[in-house]
Amino acid sequence: MSAIFLTGFPGFLGSEMASRLLQRNEHHVEIHCLIQKKFRHLAEARAAEIEEKHDADGRIFLHEGDITDDTLGLGADARKALQQEVSEIYHFAAVYDLAVPREIGLRVNVDGTRHMLDFAEGCGNLKQFHYVSTCYVSGRHEGEFSESMLQEGQRFNNFYEETKYWAEVEAQRRMNNGLPVTIYRPAVVVGDSETGRTQKYDGPYYIIQWILRWKKLAPTPVVGNPEDYTLNVVPRDYVLNAMDHLSQHPESVGQVYHLSDPHPPTVSQMIASLGRASGRNILRIPISAPLAKKLLNSFEPLKNWIGIPPEAIDYFNHPTRYTCDVTRSHLEGSNIHCPAFSTYSKTLVDFVKANPSVASAAMA
Repeated sequence: MSAIFLTGFPGFLGSEMASRLLQRNEHHVEIHCLIQKKFRHLAEARAAEIEEKHDADGRIFLHEGDITDDTLGLGADARKALQQEVSEIYHFAAVYDLAVPREIGLRVNVDGTRHMLDFAEGCGNLKQFHYVSTCYVSGRHEGEFSESMLQEGQRFNNFYEETKYWAEVEAQRRMNNGLPVTIYRPAVVVGDSETGRTQKYDGPYYIIQWILRWKKLAPTPVVGNPEDYTLNVVPRDYVLNAMDHLSQHPESVGQVYHLSDPHPPTVSQMIASLGRASGRNILRIPISAPLAKKLLNSFEPLKNWIGIPPEAIDYFNHPTRYTCDVTRSHLEGSNIHCPAFSTYSKTLVDFVKANPSVASAAMA
């Protein structure tokens, strides 16, 4: 038997990737998922659902563990046994939270990635280590940020960005030392472009939820000049379709892929699109980003009423543009492309209307 090891299950992206891996691999391939104890019941339910979907009973194995532990919380013997079977690793697990404290971000995002890379180096039959980073390792880099760029002296909006940056620095160091690593940098991931389904409301969902609170006219604070900045979002199905294809590309080892929209909407265009999708007229209220953050940080009742965390403000005047030349080249001929935001914005809005209780907190 050969095995694929996956972290981040039963999360938003990890669950769907487990399903795809089960579907595309032969029956002798097992999927081993590292899970947190507190998510055991959800993981069992999701694993059973995936196995039933693909008529693959008994091919998903759940291991309670912890990426912040140097043995992944598995114990030395279990860890060694897995290393003898594993030929491929998908590392999704991280704290996806703009407000994460630095200590937690370092422990989960940096130490956790280092421990997974250590595990990978002990796998004698390893073919590939797939690491999910983020476009926002760029920090507030001015101008274009390509797939070949990383250490550019950038400053960061928050500890999430910083700790994902340091994690990728380590992943690229191991890659340069010969570990077969492939790195995927998604932009802001939103729900499925066909169904709108998502597990978490953040990013543009804060705007959607705000707009939907108003009947016809939605007064909407807008920071800076919304014509000058873009907000790069990608739907879940594009991210997974692209990863599924790219992970099998014969030249993917050693590559960094930007899973980003090559033609992202400006903030102005995004707000207009969401206004049309929600059937609201948008009344734009200009406000400076520093003042908006100060008000939200200073007045808890105001922050709770508006529902937009101050950490999110920085992404509406983000100075970085992401190129994705390698990704587009390696997707050529696959018919996989990032759809324009305007083509699925109504799908996102309709999902929020039908599912108002989805949380904005990260699984951690």
